[in-house]
Amino acid sequence: MYVPPAFAEDRLPVLHDAIRAARLCTLVTLGSDGLEASHVPVLLDADAGPHGTLLGHFSKANPQWRRLSAEVPALAIFSGPDAYVTPSWYETKKQTGKAVPTWNYVAVHAYGALELFDDADSLRGVVTRLTERHEAGRPDAWAVSDAPEDFLQGMFKGIVGFRLPIARIEGKWKLSQNRPAEDRAGVVAGLRADGGPEELAVAALMEERG
Repeated sequence: MYVPPAFAEDRLPVLHDAIRAARLCTLVTLGSDGLEASHVPVLLDADAGPHGTLLGHFSKANPQWRRLSAEVPALAIFSGPDAYVTPSWYETKKQTGKAVPTWNYVAVHAYGALELFDDADSLRGVVTRLTERHEAGRPDAWAVSDAPEDFLQGMFKGIVGFRLPIARIEGKWKLSQNRPAEDRAGVVAGLRADGGPEELAVAALMEERG
């Protein structure tokens, strides 16, 4: 990922928080048919390895897992809030006209060798943890144990688990850090005026970063 110094984020707790907030990742691998990608929910074990470990699963019907190249690391992409930025919000534009549109966003890329597993106990563990995470707080929370055991065993036979020990991780918080303070203030005001959830989230991140 191209990360100019002004936009770089390398604090591991911040990167981990962004992964947890994103929840869904785009998992990219190189295989016998070239590049392939799947969109999968993952868990983060923050303490497993120097940068943490990602856990998830493929459908067995998805050919991506069969075609992995062991020599090439996988890439897990996590996207945070994003928003369009119009030059009309810049004080610079009012003064000189020298401004163009851009996009503010948060992104995390995690790289590592993908490890596959298909034993029922490990699969149950991953599915249970994913379920507990996303059912938490729901009034009628569903649990894996709510389903009949024979049904679960059949479902486990239809998936393949994966671990991705993170060997390298990089973050990009592109939040107008390269603009003068008055332009950044104009962007925050403009995003808040637009009022969409993504715009408000980006405005909040910009204010956090000053």
